[in-house]
Amino acid sequence: MNKMAASMVLVCASNFGHGHDLTALPLGDGKLSQAPKVGWIWACHVDPQAGGAQRDGPWINAAQGTYDATAKVVVPGQVGWPSQFSLAVRQDQRVFSSNDLPNHTTGTFPVPGDSEAYRYDRNPNRIGPQTIQVALPLWPALAGQASCAPGALGFLLTGAVLFNALDAPGRDAVAHETQDACQGHPQESGVYHYHSLSSCLPDKRESGGHSALVGYLLDGFGLYGPYGENGQALASQDLDECHGHIHTIAWEGKQVAMYHYHATPDFPYTAGCLRGKYSNADVMALSGPRLQRGQGGPVGGAPRPMGGPPDLGRAAARLGISVQKLHDALGAPPPDLGAAAGRLGIRVDALRSALDAAP
Repeated sequence: MNKMAASMVLVCASNFGHGHDLTALPLGDGKLSQAPKVGWIWACHVDPQAGGAQRDGPWINAAQGTYDATAKVVVPGQVGWPSQFSLAVRQDQRVFSSNDLPNHTTGTFPVPGDSEAYRYDRNPNRIGPQTIQVALPLWPALAGQASCAPGALGFLLTGAVLFNALDAPGRDAVAHETQDACQGHPQESGVYHYHSLSSCLPDKRESGGHSALVGYLLDGFGLYGPYGENGQALASQDLDECHGHIHTIAWEGKQVAMYHYHATPDFPYTAGCLRGKYSNADVMALSGPRLQRGQGGPVGGAPRPMGGPPDLGRAAARLGISVQKLHDALGAPPPDLGAAAGRLGIRVDALRSALDAAP
């Protein structure tokens, strides 16, 4: 890594450290749950057969189950973009419109072949403008029960999309995948996205030391930086299973006790599940255009393309079984649906219907 890139990593890491040992952050690999769990992620979908970073970088200590964020390489470059995004209140909705081009510079993508980042993650994708519009509840409400975390979770106030903590195969994307100095990179349909809070978003504080709003998740609840009440530096263990909590915050010009999420330097970084209702159409809007069969699949945890693997989380929920049970029954791709249905003790048409209905 050249001196400029190394300097940028150290500056970004120190800005987001907040008392954590950034040289030994716990890896999130394997912290996949099938229900809400503090410090884990209940993901709607992962695909163990999908691609991702080609090899572990030297910043990962697999034996210790940690990684050194201060030593991780970054994708070089300082590319400027014509960012366009807006937030508008329309009756009882908050409408986010964006071309997904961030209001900060990005690295050069595809990853340059002569860069150190290329040795570990040869992301071949290009950043491209999107047409995104989602309408979220202005006053979100807690659902009766939490929901699994989709690949595309929400957006930051940089104008760009936020994905969950995982890469497509279900590993800790922040640790394994190489991103630029703002912690972003594109997936195959060109959607520039983060898997954690971007250090290129200014770390502002409200009176009392609480972090300022940094974005919104798809259930409408706000995402705040890593400081809680009285300026307390937060970690996942300080928050609930979905990575949030309830206390009084400023919301729409009022002081109200309401639920909100926090970003932290440790896994799952932003959300382990979602506490309010969200629309799958909004997930798809943030994920970019669906690719046709033969074009490959998005990387970085986005929903899979048309003709790709189904969302096993939603299919399992429709069948009333665990994701693991469904995964084991299907076996290695391509699955034998007749055999899988026999293992599950259900009709083939019921299994096919559940898989077809899962986006």
